Amino acid sequence: MLRKLYDWTLSLAKTRYAEQALAAISFVESSFFPIPPDVLLIPMVIAKPAKWLRVAFICTVASVLGAVLGYAIGMFLYEAIGQPILAFYGKENAFEQIAEWYNTWGGWGVLFAALTPFPYKVLTIFSGATGLNFAVFIIVSIIGRAGRFFLVAWLLGRYGEPIRLFIEKYLGLLTVLFVVLLFGGFYLIRFVF
Repeated sequence: MLRKLYDWTLSLAKTRYAEQALAAISFVESSFFPIPPDVLLIPMVIAKPAKWLRVAFICTVASVLGAVLGYAIGMFLYEAIGQPILAFYGKENAFEQIAEWYNTWGGWGVLFAALTPFPYKVLTIFSGATGLNFAVFIIVSIIGRAGRFFLVAWLLGRYGEPIRLFIEKYLGLLTVLFVVLLFGGFYLIRFVF
């Protein structure tokens, strides 16, 4: 079933409604949909490299707006909707374990999830359910999602098909490396300088 959903999502990139489909997939992926928007972003930029900036912008804005829906699911509908979605991703028992920690450090978690292939929707729901500061949530969501989608789109627009293969193969590793470097930089600024 998931493979059929993936193939259907990918097929949307070939339609005249590709931008609207990208916005819709980006929106719902941030709160409950299992297929990431990269499935559309990648072929759209490969097909029209000059539009990489527009495609990344659409993806980012829709994703952050979808994250607000995920936050609202967590805040207002956690028991009815949020718990089953988290259960689908195998994270229902993690809620109690991290709720207290999350309100202190959750911004970093949201940033990490926004940048990586980690299911971002899990942390958007956690953020609403635990009451993470909404301004922090929005700021790190914008930074993370823009960082991810603009970087991928720029690389694809500049280098095309070879970079698509490289990104698909090493996206998780590259993102973790970026996050480690980011945290390392903050650590150096705070404790060394």
